[in-house]
Amino acid sequence: MVSLPEDEAQHLTRVLRLKAGASVRVFNGRGSEFDGVVERAGKDAVRVRVGHARDAVIRDAVMMGVAAVQPVVTMRSEVTLLSLRRGHRRERWERIAVSSAKQCGRAVVPAILEPQAFETVTASLAAMTLPGPALMFVEPAVSADAVSLSDLDGTPPRETTVLIGPEGGWTAEEVEAGIAVSRLVRIGVRTLRAEVMPLVALAALLTRWREL
Repeated sequence: MVSLPEDEAQHLTRVLRLKAGASVRVFNGRGSEFDGVVERAGKDAVRVRVGHARDAVIRDAVMMGVAAVQPVVTMRSEVTLLSLRRGHRRERWERIAVSSAKQCGRAVVPAILEPQAFETVTASLAAMTLPGPALMFVEPAVSADAVSLSDLDGTPPRETTVLIGPEGGWTAEEVEAGIAVSRLVRIGVRTLRAEVMPLVALAALLTRWREL
């Protein structure tokens, strides 16, 4: 349950004229969006019951044709592995994947893997012989080791692994770990929201490989 700031509360009650029971979307100012329901809409306060984070990332990734989705918890993630498991988030994501596959006409539903810590994922990548490059997308000013997406080989690989950071960005330690198992890539000069970046990265890669 959260109380809205005064200006947002007045906008909800006086402009939108919403009342208790209305469905809303709540933003935390750090790139995350949640479903919510207005519990109280009074002159002095507005309280909203916050539910699940909106899962556009899963929906969009399925739509763009990924083979699997590996949820990753990093140092700056706003959730923990324990909270994801207790909340049965994987099961929810699997339902979203099925729904998205049906909507876009995919014959195969991508695998939604068990959430893992970032260090576990990078260790797995280091131990694997990948049939294609692993690409870690970073913010514009993160590292001099990053290349522009336009500098990538335009020949489509048979397979690739794409690493996308959390709401607060990668830590310096995570970037160093990423360098050991992947190629750092940046897109343009803008820092994009975490929930938008997967769709942008996938669309940019498919365009670079002339598959869109």
